[in-house]
Amino acid sequence: MRRLLSALLVLVGAHAGGAHAADVEGRLRVTGRMLMDGNAPRDFTQGNRLADTSDLVFGLLASAEGRYTAERWQLVGRYDGGGRAYLSFTQENTWVQSVALEGSHALGPTLGVGVEGRVKDRRGGTRAYSDLAASAFTEYAPDARLALRLRAGAHRFLYRPDYSASFGGLEAGALVRYRIDRRHALSLSGEYGARRYPFAARLAPDAPPRLTDRRRDGALLASVGYTYKGPLSLGLGYSYVETRSNSFGESMQRHRLSATAGVRLPAKLMLLGQGALGINLYPDRIYLSPEIALLEDDEAQNMLSLRLVRPMSEHVDLELSYAAYGTRLPQNNLYYSRQVGGVGLTWRP
Repeated sequence: MRRLLSALLVLVGAHAGGAHAADVEGRLRVTGRMLMDGNAPRDFTQGNRLADTSDLVFGLLASAEGRYTAERWQLVGRYDGGGRAYLSFTQENTWVQSVALEGSHALGPTLGVGVEGRVKDRRGGTRAYSDLAASAFTEYAPDARLALRLRAGAHRFLYRPDYSASFGGLEAGALVRYRIDRRHALSLSGEYGARRYPFAARLAPDAPPRLTDRRRDGALLASVGYTYKGPLSLGLGYSYVETRSNSFGESMQRHRLSATAGVRLPAKLMLLGQGALGINLYPDRIYLSPEIALLEDDEAQNMLSLRLVRPMSEHVDLELSYAAYGTRLPQNNLYYSRQVGGVGLTWRP
């Protein structure tokens, strides 16, 4: 599979870059896991949980990525596909695929232009959706330490259980990366999207009946990050997300702090950790669609995860993992809690 991916990149790159010398890279990973999921349906609860919602789940994930670099052209691609199957909560069985492609052309030693696109499709379960985005960008990199990218494009989101949550719109964003030295680096990003929905905006409960325009949202995202690469790999980040909507109950603000760390231990062990704390605010004192907050598999929740990895051979790694997620919606006293732990094997050629 790795050779096939490399061959495809060579063919595409040869068409783009002619007969110039080129560099090709490719990587493939396949991971299988057996886990115990403490909240298989990902339900919110009010007060103490009475029903047992834990279940055994089997997961499979395959990731392939490749890069083709010619004299002035570069093509980068990544594919992720995976699924999970539950023993009892079979309605939560899910298959997810995502593809990301980027092609760029150097106009000179410091300036380049390109296009990028991504598609993510989730089938099965109770939160099936498709997410598509494409944009054009220009990048300025005066040296190896600094890079600035500006982009503009379109975004389309389709939420199958409730079409009223689907949207389309235009987006613009910027990303700055600065490498202080070979161990320390900073990043700063921001983007804004104007979203249009297929149905009319919702009125406040105490508002007099009247005709309303279609729902329109303005979505703002800003983030800053720091990474350190040394005996200890460390990443720290802060992000702010704000959605302003003309539909009652759909505006939201989110502050989120995140951290990642990795360290090598004796006996060829590697310990990886990730944690995040978030504050979610709802200006209308109501949030009508709590399932939307869970679209990205607990991305919007407070979380802590640990992975202990040990190579069993040149091509196979064994891992033990544990993760805990949780949040609370203060206006309606709804709680979300989930713990997942298990064992997995990763194969790489």
